[in-house]
Amino acid sequence: MNAQRVIEIIQGYDGDPTASLAILQDVQRELKYLPREALELIAQQLDMPVGYVYRLATFFKVFSLQPKGEHICKICLGTACHVKGGPLILETMERELGVKAGNTTADGKFSVEGVRCLGACALAPIIVIDDEPLGQMTPDAVVTRVRQLRAGEVVKIPAQMPVKVAVREAVDLSAVPPKG
Repeated sequence: MNAQRVIEIIQGYDGDPTASLAILQDVQRELKYLPREALELIAQQLDMPVGYVYRLATFFKVFSLQPKGEHICKICLGTACHVKGGPLILETMERELGVKAGNTTADGKFSVEGVRCLGACALAPIIVIDDEPLGQMTPDAVVTRVRQLRAGEVVKIPAQMPVKVAVREAVDLSAVPPKG
């Protein structure tokens, strides 16, 4: 664990204890999970009991105390995805990677998670790999995507893209002359 990086994340929130959830999210994004040492350091830096920080990290399902793979694959099993083949997509992912949902491959490259709902029912069945949603998936598309990732052929999209800027530019009608 890079303690200095964890401290930098905490300092980015001015050491504010009310930002503890955001700090945990950023630390997990950086480390791919929340190791015990990081939880203890966060508690110390925020002047909070370790038990409180641990409770936060274990209460919210988004947090993991176990190492995650380089590529995190979430397969939606919500109602719409289930009906449209989500379980088959999950089974295909597990077979292709040789690991069951909830686990990480031996080489540390992939973690597979079955999730209850990703909130994109119109794209069912949907998966999310490395924060990139992939809708209307098929078993063949899952196999292709995994093989591309293994070969390094897929460029990862940064987790925090300036989406608002892109949307603002796309809908800026100031250059359009008025009708008439």
